[in-house]
Amino acid sequence: MLETSHLSHFKRLLGEENVYDDKAHLLAYCYDATRTRYLPDAVLFPRHEEDVAAILTYCNEHRIVITPRGAGSGFTGGALPANGGIVLAFEKHMNKILEIDMENMVAVVQPGVINMHLQKAVEELGLFYPPDPASEEYSTLGGNVSENAGGMRAAKYGITKDYVMALRAVLPNGEVIRAGKRTIKDVAGYNIAGILIASEGTLAVITEITLKLIAKPKMAQTAMGVFPSVDDAMNAVYKTMALGVTPVAMEFLDNYSIRAVEQKFHKGLPIDAGAILITDVDGNSQDELSQQLDIIEKAFHENGCSHFKRAQNEQESKDLWFARRNASQSITIYGSKKLNEDITVPRSKLPALLKAIGEIAQKYDVTVPCFGHTGDGNVHTNVMVDGSDPKQLEIGHHAIEEIFKATVALGGTLSGEHGIGLSKAPFMHLAFSDAEMELFRSIKKAFDPNNILNPSKMGL
Repeated sequence: MLETSHLSHFKRLLGEENVYDDKAHLLAYCYDATRTRYLPDAVLFPRHEEDVAAILTYCNEHRIVITPRGAGSGFTGGALPANGGIVLAFEKHMNKILEIDMENMVAVVQPGVINMHLQKAVEELGLFYPPDPASEEYSTLGGNVSENAGGMRAAKYGITKDYVMALRAVLPNGEVIRAGKRTIKDVAGYNIAGILIASEGTLAVITEITLKLIAKPKMAQTAMGVFPSVDDAMNAVYKTMALGVTPVAMEFLDNYSIRAVEQKFHKGLPIDAGAILITDVDGNSQDELSQQLDIIEKAFHENGCSHFKRAQNEQESKDLWFARRNASQSITIYGSKKLNEDITVPRSKLPALLKAIGEIAQKYDVTVPCFGHTGDGNVHTNVMVDGSDPKQLEIGHHAIEEIFKATVALGGTLSGEHGIGLSKAPFMHLAFSDAEMELFRSIKKAFDPNNILNPSKMGL
């Protein structure tokens, strides 16, 4: 609990309307998408960068822990106030698009801007901001940068880090820094912006983001391929990419996921299929789209595809995407709790990864539906258990650990887009050596010697 003197200081600084320690606010800001709960001692709403600097200066002096928070949509506990203290929330005031520079094709935003709001604003001007996390309708760009969010379009366009040109951020001692430039080229000094991206609020508090924009493609088209086995589908993914076609998205659902969506929504999905692949291509002419889809269709059929369907209009495209967009909510038919991981491997290792996951599921007698962004090697594995049964939860966590080990052995990583946070922190030793972890701790100490910014995250 914060001392009364600290709360009084923050109320004088921010105004009483921006400082809360009542039960309702503490409960509203105590959880994220993991549904794990940690009560903060107070919630503060800074109005501008100067407020952030003043808050951090004071908290650093008094050793008060701060957890920066976007929309709380994360799946790994990155925004959870695990050590109490203050939640610093940006959605109330610092939520503005400050500039859209048409000449240089950049946007400057505050951290509380909703991803989708920026997408719509720039598309009205013929520009395009590609990163599209599943939470795009409510996740903030500050949170996207802090977690290095991905999305379905990452296969062609990359992830958040590929669009961050510069950041303004406040260090724990209250000093304001600018990392990066608006220029296309910048090779002067260390890449501090790169260090802050995906740092999960452990190093500094981001107050302004400069993002690269590109020209918006004039048209897009969707297609779906049906495969007899997951192995066939996974082979089709990397072999298609090797032919020189880079789809905007290449998503898959395994048989468990297909059956779950069909049971819940009755969409006429091929429940006997081993897997389906859903792909999008884009371009500036119908000929360009058709050429890409011709190559994809040929590659799919060469790798066992039994049926290939091209959407002929927007509604057919939405129908094809329905299964993928609703897979996550549908698989709850297999258990009340899903242990959801977002492992990633090189695309050529996808067949081996899915085979290993199947063997682990059989070993522990658990159901593990898989779906995700196979165009960039990112698979969402969902170990389904009864959340009220401690024994099943323990078995599920053992299965997850083995899945992580198999992923790392294949040259993969613990997370492709969700980050590490609290939930994956115990597994960092699987992916990083002692020397690498010590280097991470040294970086953390250099930025935050008093450890006030989001402690306990990422195993630091």
